[in-house]
Parts: sequence; structure tokens; C-alpha cells
Amino acid sequence: MFNNLLSARIKKTPSSFIREILKVTQNPQIISFAGGLPNPISFPVEELKTSTNEIIKKYGNKVFQYSTTQGLDILREYIVERYKKLWNMDITIENVIITTGSQQALDLIGKVFLNKGDKVLVEKPSYLGLLQAFMMYEAEFVQTKLNDDGLDIEELKDNLKTHHPKLAYLIPNFQNPTGLTYSSENRKAVFEAIKDEDMILIQDDPYGELRFTNDERIPYIGLNQTNKNIYLGSFSKIVTPGFRLGFVIAHKDIIKALETAKQASDLHSNIFSQYQIAQYLQNNDLDKHIEKIKNLYKSQASAMVDAMKEFFPNNVKFTIPKGGMFSWVTLEEGKSALKLFDIAIQKNVAFVPGDPFYVSEKNVNTLRLNYTNADEATIKEGIKRLAKSISEI
Repeated sequence: MFNNLLSARIKKTPSSFIREILKVTQNPQIISFAGGLPNPISFPVEELKTSTNEIIKKYGNKVFQYSTTQGLDILREYIVERYKKLWNMDITIENVIITTGSQQALDLIGKVFLNKGDKVLVEKPSYLGLLQAFMMYEAEFVQTKLNDDGLDIEELKDNLKTHHPKLAYLIPNFQNPTGLTYSSENRKAVFEAIKDEDMILIQDDPYGELRFTNDERIPYIGLNQTNKNIYLGSFSKIVTPGFRLGFVIAHKDIIKALETAKQASDLHSNIFSQYQIAQYLQNNDLDKHIEKIKNLYKSQASAMVDAMKEFFPNNVKFTIPKGGMFSWVTLEEGKSALKLFDIAIQKNVAFVPGDPFYVSEKNVNTLRLNYTNADEATIKEGIKRLAKSISEI
């Protein structure tokens, strides 16, 4: 009834496909591979309970009061020290702002950088939350296909030459939705292609800590080689998503602009949660906790891969995860994942069809599976149901 009063931008922006699917999966009989949900058994409940009591004793009313927009200093200092240790990043506290999850970081970046019609280079397929966030600012997307080792370099070069995007958004580690990771060589080639462009590179890394093997960490694209990099991080996958705490690392001038945008958005992120996380990080071994999560997810990923090998037809392809939370499935050419979804729901199993991860493609033959929020027996049963559904499309 209010359609004539809505803004043009909200009319053009679809609701989150995954959020709509998650409504369907509330039925307890449905085995859901749809949401990118961390496993609740990985949450450090007792440690966070202790941290909650300690911050009230230690800080008193400060934990209940308004705070600064950039975020709690002790939390930002922890991020600085961790990223110096992990990556030898040349940063200070002025290069960090705390956000209400990584999703707010994307929204703030859109506010700060995008005018109507500005070009944004994205992977094909890309994270649907980014597509939705930047659609709000009426950006135009330039898709670059993914190969097994990362971005297709020739297509990247062509897109840069033809479109001159203002922003590029990439997920180099265990990409959402495909689960792929850029190789070291591919990252170097990407940087060589973009280094002279007048463009900001956004590297989103919510899954990078969840590497199943003990391989050496691969550095970010152009690490410490340019001031035009924005790094997004999150505590959602390594501590708890319910606190909605993410962070941005960038040049201090970019952080200042994001701070201004955030003041107009929510003044500051939840300060109580910031104190809780900071206290937890100061008094617990985060790396030891992450190791437990990695071992859990590695077992779940193996269970899904083994089940897909056992039950899926030979003409169905899928990625074998080396970390992160997802596997990407490719059906036989001409098959529709949307049609498969309708069949699968009738068999009480859910997933995310590939359509919302693309800018314009419809009825694609790809789909995303999440393995982190179900036990191994449930994963096997869910894949068996999905395989039966595939045989009926």
C-alpha cells in the first residue's frame, strides 16, 4: 500500500534470498545446508560467561554507556597486534574501525565510495550480501569469472581496460559461495593487473582462519604495497556471530570517512559486546580455540564430500573444501538448481540455489552447500535426500 512512497533504490534491491530460505527451513524436520551458520557447539559459552562477569566488575557503568564510533581501543589494539603478528601489517589503531558485523562494513563502504552508476568489479559468482549492499547505492557490477586457482586474469585485464571500476570486491580465502582459494601466483597476478588502476581493492576474509591444513598462510593481495587496500575481518566465524562484531583495516583517511558514515548509521557498534570480546581475547588462547573449530569443520566437510562421492551422480561436480564453510555443486548443463530446490524441500532438505550469487544469470545449474551446522550422520542423510532429488529433475 506504500509502494508509491518507497525510494527507487529499495524497489530495485531484492530481499536476501538466504534470509527467505531460512524462513522455510524453520521446520525441524528439514535438514538445512542453506545458511552459512557456525556450529553452536563451537561457541565458547563458559569463557564468555566469565568474561561478562569480569567486565562488569572491572569497568562498571562503562559497559552500559555510549561509546566512541571507531570502537573500543583495547579491542582495536588487539586487532592491530594480531594482524602484525599474522601478516606483518604496517598498521596502528588509527587504521582500524569496529563495525556491526562485516555486513555493516560493506554498507559503509558503499555509502563512502559509491555514486549511482559507479562500477564495482566482483567475482563470478560473488557473495550475495555484497551484491545486495551495493545494489542499495545503485552500483553497476562487473563480473570476473573464477578458475580453480582464483580470478581469470585475462578477463580481469579486459574488464579493467573496458570498465575502469572504482571498487573491486574479492574473497581470496575459501570464497563464498564456491569455497575456492586464490593461489599465491594468482594473487600476485591480480595485483600486477590492478596496481596502476585508480581503484580501491576490498578483500573480505571471514573464513581465512578456518584452514584445514597446516599449509603456510598465503598473504593478501598487494599486502603492504598500496594504501588502496581495505581488509574486512570478523569475529563471527571464530568466536560468535550473535555479537555482530566485525572490523575494517584501511588507510586512516578511509577509516575517517567510514567513521563519519557510521556516525550517521548507528553511532557505534554494541559496546557491551566489544568489552565481552576484548576480555575473552585477552584471557583465552584464540588460536587454540580456532584449532578446535577447524578440526570440527574438517570432519564435517569430509563427511559431506564422502557422502557426495557415494550418492551423487557422476555428472554432478563439487568442490572439495580445504577450509571455510562451503562446497559448490555444479549440476549437469541445462539443469536448474531452483527447480531442484523445490523438489528437495519436499524431501526435507534445503540448500541455496546459485542464482542470487550472480548479477543477472537465472536458473543456473549451481548451488551452495554449508556443512558446518549439522553433525556427520545428518550430513550423510541430507546428501542422500539431495541425491534422490537430483535424480528427479
